[in-house]
Amino acid sequence: MTERYQLIVIGGGPAGLGAAIRARENGLSRILIVERDVELGGILNQCIHNGFGLHYFGEELTGPEYAGRVTDRLEGQGIDIVCDTMVLSIESGAEGHRLCLMSAKEGYRFLDTKALVLAMGCRERTRGAIGIPGTRVAGILTAGTAQRYVNMEGYMVGRRVIVLGSGDIGLIMARRMVLEGAEVLACVEIMPYSGGLARNLVQCLDDYGITLLLSHTITRIKGKSRVEGVTVQQVDASLKPIEGTEQDFDVDTVLLSVGLIPENELTRAAGITIDPRTGGPVVYENKETAVDGIFACGNVLHVHDLVDYVTEESEEAGKAAAMYVLGQEKEHPEKLEKEAIDVVAGPGIAYTIPQKIRPAGESEKTRIFFRVRQPYKSPKRLVLRDGEQIIASSRRPYMAPGEMEHLMVNQHMLEMIKGRTLVLSVED
Repeated sequence: MTERYQLIVIGGGPAGLGAAIRARENGLSRILIVERDVELGGILNQCIHNGFGLHYFGEELTGPEYAGRVTDRLEGQGIDIVCDTMVLSIESGAEGHRLCLMSAKEGYRFLDTKALVLAMGCRERTRGAIGIPGTRVAGILTAGTAQRYVNMEGYMVGRRVIVLGSGDIGLIMARRMVLEGAEVLACVEIMPYSGGLARNLVQCLDDYGITLLLSHTITRIKGKSRVEGVTVQQVDASLKPIEGTEQDFDVDTVLLSVGLIPENELTRAAGITIDPRTGGPVVYENKETAVDGIFACGNVLHVHDLVDYVTEESEEAGKAAAMYVLGQEKEHPEKLEKEAIDVVAGPGIAYTIPQKIRPAGESEKTRIFFRVRQPYKSPKRLVLRDGEQIIASSRRPYMAPGEMEHLMVNQHMLEMIKGRTLVLSVED
């Protein structure tokens, strides 16, 4: 290790690995990956099911296989790696960025870098965030925690299970618990539609005869030392429980799959602007944040449904970071906040990534990621407008909030822009 790097990547999951490798391929020689876990790979290490890699590798892999493929690319690259190490703070100045690191082995130390890639991933929303009434008993776990216990630690978390939320991790763990011999009584979702991928609904619930209760939620957890049962109620259009719809379930375990939150405590402390819609930093088309030389990618930027997109996005960030360090960026007077073009979520759109585009950017194409606010089961048109002028449009036969979408915009389209705001919306 050295005291000063060209690039430091925070996070050793698929996002961090992809960014570091692509930065190395684009000319950087002094790169460090900092990972807080004891090994690289991130959340993929506990995702032993298949379904990964179809887009990026062109074949179906398990999570550990995907992580292994990416980690193997580090061999011979000369990239420094430290695991079991936390980044405590980021300070930015004219010469770059200074990170404070802490580990049991090395203690506190400071490292300097010209550029920084944020790839810390995300965490699960817990019971405290949604406020379920009832006692604080054993047997209430987030789905990801249960996944780690079962798949990596070898512990069985329960025998009679109910899942609150229909995110992909919850759906996958419903199936996993059945395969381990448990009985999954139901998957309960407060929204009138599922938050997971359509394929997971079929493969994890339908194929195993697990009931999905839409527009329902858990309103009480019962038990003394361990969960003994829950009360489930139907909710109205404003998501309020409806009196007289109570159902009691005799369970010993509640798994929570009620959303993921990008890990951005470091980002906020570094003074980087956060988008309240995504929970991640505001970025330009090359994944650079409002602070020069700091880039973001993966689930720390916005929650992805496919790791393939995480890898592709992180490679864009890694290449951009390398160009920044080597001084190969084009001059961008319009990089200033007032001169960049804002990309705004219009009717039917929950958020967009990136939030800002510079028409004179390095990329010939800009991919705008987004999610819709509700399911669209009939064909709809995505329209990107500059006032009344249509910059890009695309017809989609089906869209759902649980499935991330993207719209490709070419450089010549951006050159047509006359205003300072682009609005992406769903139209008939």
